[in-house]
Amino acid sequence: MTPERTPTVRELLAFYLEAGVDCALAEEPANRLADPDLVPVASAAAPPKAIPVAAPVPAARVEAAQAPEAAIVSAREAARTAPTLEALRELLENFDGCALKSTATRLVFSDGNPKARIMFVGEAPGREEDLEGLPFVGRSGKLLDRMIAAIGLDRSKAYIANVIPWRPPGNRTPTPQETQICLPFIQRQIELVDPDVLVTLGNPSTQTLLGTREGIMKTRGRWFDYDTGTRTIRALATFHPAYLLRSPSYKRMSWQDLRAIAKALEQAASS
Repeated sequence: MTPERTPTVRELLAFYLEAGVDCALAEEPANRLADPDLVPVASAAAPPKAIPVAAPVPAARVEAAQAPEAAIVSAREAARTAPTLEALRELLENFDGCALKSTATRLVFSDGNPKARIMFVGEAPGREEDLEGLPFVGRSGKLLDRMIAAIGLDRSKAYIANVIPWRPPGNRTPTPQETQICLPFIQRQIELVDPDVLVTLGNPSTQTLLGTREGIMKTRGRWFDYDTGTRTIRALATFHPAYLLRSPSYKRMSWQDLRAIAKALEQAASS
């Protein structure tokens, strides 16, 4: 029997990167399996090694981590005070109630035309978006560009954002608490853009914004009423471009949704 070859450091790093582990959360490795109650005894032959002291965590982040309900209330109060998209972006830059901010490279607020008649909303930024600070710039973003080009639009005629404006570590799924903390900001963003048509991309953004528990297979292609408090906007759910990359057989259904969106925009323009 041939013994298994030990992978090189380069191969391990490539495996971790492919799995989505592309950021470190601490300067020193941590043994998660060690018993925290056991204190290692220093060897007589060598002096004890200095233990690095972690930088203090801001009090606002500690409070938010301990009391997500308080962070949600704080987000609601802050979001409603933003009179413009620029003010809302500045609020998010200074908001410390969501722990995702501390692990993300930068805020991913929006892209496109803030006066557009159509707004697309996904779930959260990925690695490329986190690096560039813009939503939908990776492979799924290129597919989204082709999708909206199929109905005669581009980013200068659309507005694009995410429910979560910071990338979750390793592209993990945002927790319900993280989603609820960020929800008031995307709701205010939609209200300020005030599009004629709102398009939710994928199951998480559809369930979060449209208040449904059904899966995307049942909700896609259906029209919903999205109430901003001052106006009712027509909203349609469709597949996320990342899902279409994994399951290209559903592109035909997505094309049907895009045709419905184009028709709705025509009707809104003529009314």
